[in-house]
Amino acid sequence: MQIADFPNCTTNAAGILMIVAENISKRFGRQILFESASFRINAKEKVGLVGRNGYGKTTLFRILIGEEHPDEGTISYPKNYRPGFMRQQPIFSRTTVLEEALSAIDSDENRAWEAEKALSGLGFSRDDIHKHPLELSGGFQVRLELARVLVSEPDMLLLDEPNNFLDITSIRWLSKFLRSWKKELILVTHDRNFMDAIVGHTLGIHRKKIRKVAGNTEKYYEQIALEEEIYEKTRMNDERRKKEIELFISRFRAKARLANMVQSRIKMLNKMENRSKLEKIKELEFSFSYAPTTAKYALTASHLSFSYGNGLPELLGNLSIAIGARDRICVIGKNGKGKTTLLKILAGMLEPHNGSLNVSQHTVIGYYEQSNVASLAETRTVVEEIQCELPDTDRQKAWDICGSMLFEGDDALKKTAVLSGGEKSRVVLGKIIARPTNLLLLDEPTNHLDMDACDALLAALDSYEGAVVMVTHNEMFLNALAERLIVFQGGKATVFEGGYDRFLEKIGWEDERDAAAPVNQNSVKPSQKELRKIKAEITSRRASTLKPLEKSMQDAENEIDILEKKLHELNARMIEASKARDGKSIAELSKEIHGCQSRIEELFEKLTQLSEEYDRQKKNFEELLSKAT
Repeated sequence: MQIADFPNCTTNAAGILMIVAENISKRFGRQILFESASFRINAKEKVGLVGRNGYGKTTLFRILIGEEHPDEGTISYPKNYRPGFMRQQPIFSRTTVLEEALSAIDSDENRAWEAEKALSGLGFSRDDIHKHPLELSGGFQVRLELARVLVSEPDMLLLDEPNNFLDITSIRWLSKFLRSWKKELILVTHDRNFMDAIVGHTLGIHRKKIRKVAGNTEKYYEQIALEEEIYEKTRMNDERRKKEIELFISRFRAKARLANMVQSRIKMLNKMENRSKLEKIKELEFSFSYAPTTAKYALTASHLSFSYGNGLPELLGNLSIAIGARDRICVIGKNGKGKTTLLKILAGMLEPHNGSLNVSQHTVIGYYEQSNVASLAETRTVVEEIQCELPDTDRQKAWDICGSMLFEGDDALKKTAVLSGGEKSRVVLGKIIARPTNLLLLDEPTNHLDMDACDALLAALDSYEGAVVMVTHNEMFLNALAERLIVFQGGKATVFEGGYDRFLEKIGWEDERDAAAPVNQNSVKPSQKELRKIKAEITSRRASTLKPLEKSMQDAENEIDILEKKLHELNARMIEASKARDGKSIAELSKEIHGCQSRIEELFEKLTQLSEEYDRQKKNFEELLSKAT
């Protein structure tokens, strides 16, 4: 995480601090990202930053945090303002996940419990927080970086695609966290539902300008469309009026008696603003080719189970499902629970250990997996990759597909090695489009796609005539498409007959089931005197419950501290004994070190249980006090 201090202090008329960008411009060679752009972020505003891939969102982020500078213009911050942002490739310097999460906080602050809560919300287990950060997968390293940013409580959060490596329950936790965030926030994400649930303003990069609108993304795009419609109508009216004036001038220029009128119209013409026709922005528009089938079911799976062996848990849990020819099924659950494995089994890339798979002879599968992006041949061009899925004689179709996926002209001749993640995702989708199918198996297809591309994919899936089975964490897709669900939860996969909203209502996620029960609406409201008495009783019970837990935790921490110092001394003595080849001392010291380590592990386990109980009790009393207010 980067923390920076900016010297400029800016306030509005009411004295409220704000961030102000004035006439900023940024170019890379001949490419202009934005020019003469001005905007401001007021105190406590939550702002969504939108714009297509390549329009400059990440560059604007880098300017806001001081890693880049605008070619022209200025960015002003309040004095001693601390923006916090997450890096996609973090650098770690601590020995445990918990220590790293706390690394941006002054050492005298005791915030371990808040850090553990953030780590838990982002999907870290109790064992994970004691691991070395470099033992984590790439995705969990990014989650750790996000936790570090959140725990540091900067003045403003700048989050660039924070949910890229999160699963659905972590995304829901992060959404709640950001909705309760009391300071400024600038958020970039391709997940429209996620953004709209959090932000109150939208900042958009469009046609090399930056524009801020009060409201969510829907409001922003409606405003842009309205303004461009008005602009075009005004331009056309101006063009028509100019032609009328020019015709008058040409007809009556030689008429002496109309000289004054002609001169008046010449002046009018010179004063009229020249409005250029808006350049048409290319839209991603495509559809999946359909291979007709008369089969009632595309695929039937019976009692599937699978394990990667070596003591690893069994996945799927005896799953059975019949996938109808027009089904829309979404696969949901935490990462690492078997969702990708299930799709690989359905696609025939893995054999189940138990159970059977019956694929109709008329079923043609289109399979999108996340690793497909990495499998593109770097020496091939975009059009050559598409051509691989088509007969040699159908070269024009390959070019047509390239155009529909926004690779027009020379862009289709780019080598895949130089493409961005979003561009590679579009190439893989183009390869699937090239072949007629009637069953799509899609593993998180929205990763790396921008908001407009996600909208186009949703429209294409909605109109597809075949069946769709899709792994996704994107709740917009879940709400719009899912008619049935395969849910990975509780160590197994189960089929839920119904949409995502109904799943949340009837079952929900395990992590969210401990929500407080609603207050009885029919109960008589107590008087103020009774409420004070109730609050006093609750406060007394809270003290008598929490203080012993606090003391036990403090005792455990003190003993751990003593034992860790002793362990350090024993290890030093062990080194000396090893150098002296003193076998007797080595044996005695080994026994002491083992006992010391065992006791430390016992105390950490006890401390974990105590802290969980403390958090649970504290939450219960907070809810009781809240109801008594």
